[in-house]
Amino acid sequence: MAAAQKKVVIRQVGGRLAWGYLPQSGFVHGGQVELIEVDARAKLLDLNEIETIAYVRDFNLDDPLEPERMGRRSFPARPRGEGLWVRVTFRETMPLEGLVSFDMGFIDRLLEDQGVFLVPPDGRGNTLRVFVPRAALKGLEVLGWVTSPTKKLAAKVAREALQAGLFGDE
Repeated sequence: MAAAQKKVVIRQVGGRLAWGYLPQSGFVHGGQVELIEVDARAKLLDLNEIETIAYVRDFNLDDPLEPERMGRRSFPARPRGEGLWVRVTFRETMPLEGLVSFDMGFIDRLLEDQGVFLVPPDGRGNTLRVFVPRAALKGLEVLGWVTSPTKKLAAKVAREALQAGLFGDE
């Protein structure tokens, strides 16, 4: 198994679960995902039958209800990370909020993997990030753009410095 393979729990339509290993991105080929199962067998899963792919710390094989152990599904307050704060609505389960990194990689992953990666609200939980295929989405709502307060402060200081020297009063 390559070092780039990460632990995942795949939740399929109808509540079926699959455990195994996937790369961080580029795992969709011809509308299918090739999962390397825990017992080292390859298994093809149809992307249209997948609701979420949760990249996890531990498999929790003994928990048939929620092995992802995601914890909170929404942020209690403004998120601390950076990116787009989104709420995804699924066809079968409850909505999930998360942060999406909004850069050129976002567009690449959207086209290449046919879905969205997001970081869930509970950073200390078992789930590190979640992939949501386009077919599983009922809706996607952007709740806000979250950026670092220090970046805002640096931009303000730079603007004031440019403005102060504009008329040569110094």
